[in-house]
Amino acid sequence: MINIVVTSKPVDGLLYYSYEYCDMLNKAGYSAQVSIISHRKFEHRDYIDTIKNKYVHCKNVIIDYYEPNKDDVTLILGRSMMTLSWQNFNDYTTEQQQILKHVFGGKVISVYSENHPEGYPKALEFYKPRNIIDLCDTEVYPNGIGKHFQKTINFSIYKPYVDDIKFKYLFLGTNDKYYATVEQVLDNFSDHGVLTYDEKYVNIKNNNVFVPVENLMGMFETYVYTKETFDPAPRIFQECKYYKKDVIYLRDKNMKDGGNVYWKRDNNIPDINPILEALDD
Repeated sequence: MINIVVTSKPVDGLLYYSYEYCDMLNKAGYSAQVSIISHRKFEHRDYIDTIKNKYVHCKNVIIDYYEPNKDDVTLILGRSMMTLSWQNFNDYTTEQQQILKHVFGGKVISVYSENHPEGYPKALEFYKPRNIIDLCDTEVYPNGIGKHFQKTINFSIYKPYVDDIKFKYLFLGTNDKYYATVEQVLDNFSDHGVLTYDEKYVNIKNNNVFVPVENLMGMFETYVYTKETFDPAPRIFQECKYYKKDVIYLRDKNMKDGGNVYWKRDNNIPDINPILEALDD
């Protein structure tokens, strides 16, 4: 079994990528499942609703459950899945802690990211995986480690969206830093919605759209991309490219990081071969 482990909040891009690659591995004849260790602030149904809202099916997903097998392999589509679980380890139940020790203490395939450069080595030291192989998008992270692997959206299982415009402009404010950059420009976009979690940094004067959201792509006309920090997986503007929706890119185009790579990159069919090669290794 390939356990594609998710420790993030629902609607995190890595949950989506995890489900999409799980589907592709299943269709290629491999036993794979998305193994979610739920965040303390969210219910199981939040994760299931997120998947059902976006995809034509919801299957091969387990939450807070794992029956270990010595030959199982853990796949994480971003290092943060391991790091965040280590940082918040004491917030998990005893059962969740045991699952985390099992999935991260065995054979691990880890996709490189730079979200937590100091935390990830400490997470490795804590879990002590028996074997670990790195994959890396070398165009986004030229100084990363691992064989080249490009995370790509699997649009083949997307639900078609229905036009039901609620506002003209959509902003992404799913953490405090993203939200702060959105608020700097909102006065210039009166007819807007801000995609948010129900967190303390939310300004109730804004038109907050709390996740998970059904039919998100049908709710707006133009996506306004404002992130000043590096975005490791800017899914919404890739979705806008795919559906030919307008995007206003307010991020400084002179910033030289992986964000520029994503902005210029075309949508390609996902390639699971690097994962299969890592399994062979």
